Amino acid sequence: MISRRKLQYPVSSALRQYLYHFDRLRDIPQVYWELCRFTGAIPYEDPKGRETLWVTVMYPREVFAELRPRLTSIYTELKLGRDEAQHEHLLVDRIDFGDFGNSKPFRIRITNVFNDNSDYFYVKQADASRIYGLELEHILSPNRINYLVNGTTLIEEHIAGVPGDVFLRDHLPQPGLNKVRIAKEFTKFNERCFIRLLGDMRSSNYIVEITPDFEEVQYRVRPIDFDEQSYEGHGGTYLAMRYGSNRAITRLAFQVLNRKTIEQYVAEEHAQMARRAKVESGRLRALLGIMAREELAPREHVAGLALDLNRMHGTDSFTHCQTMGELTAKHISMLLEI
Repeated sequence: MISRRKLQYPVSSALRQYLYHFDRLRDIPQVYWELCRFTGAIPYEDPKGRETLWVTVMYPREVFAELRPRLTSIYTELKLGRDEAQHEHLLVDRIDFGDFGNSKPFRIRITNVFNDNSDYFYVKQADASRIYGLELEHILSPNRINYLVNGTTLIEEHIAGVPGDVFLRDHLPQPGLNKVRIAKEFTKFNERCFIRLLGDMRSSNYIVEITPDFEEVQYRVRPIDFDEQSYEGHGGTYLAMRYGSNRAITRLAFQVLNRKTIEQYVAEEHAQMARRAKVESGRLRALLGIMAREELAPREHVAGLALDLNRMHGTDSFTHCQTMGELTAKHISMLLEI
């Protein structure tokens, strides 16, 4: 469905002002290009010995000596909101590089030397589309997003959960799975992404949180990749159920949910998103106002998406939108009735 690599868009001065106002802009070390100075790499395998898309990278001793305190100070800033002597007991245990997608991320594993507890964060290139995606997720979804920006460096907190492709492979076939609950959550996830125009939700770009409840297991599907926020020119790319890698969960949803139930869950998601939008109305209005003035996709993508949205909703309301930001604002306003 997505055939070409997405173009990168710089973070504008207006967006930087927004990030400063909402405490996302911090004076953290700009380490992305320093992390690119690795001299060796080996494939990273998951705990079951399966090869992944990541490679573990290695650095000359003097380069790593420079990187270690800068990375631990970033982690402290991300978690505590300040950089003090709180990171002296933290160890950079491993650095992985993902030569895939648009962001080419680094995954940093931080370990507490006192108790061997480990955590992760990601270092990426700051791209305007990705930042708009993170902000819209924070404002409109039930999930909180923690990230920091400085210059061309973007720091993202690790979002814990079972990767979507792993869940579909290992968990979906299990006989004890609550099929109705996971189908309900995927339906609501599909609607959340469509309303705010977040694309490329193939199974490797979201995770499933699994939470044991007092009687049953609860699920929540969360995106972890925000590169394709309001970029593609085809309406179908914003529907997670249309991706081939999600075919099994889409088929399950249509098997266990009838049309009336699907409509109920969609209406629930609209109502919940509308409440969040009203609570954060000032922030959402400021974000969409800046987004509407910026170039975030080629003009042919904007024109193509406007045509598709008009067709999908049986309207001509999107015809005069000139930017992806205008399309996103119009789409959110129309579907949430705000």
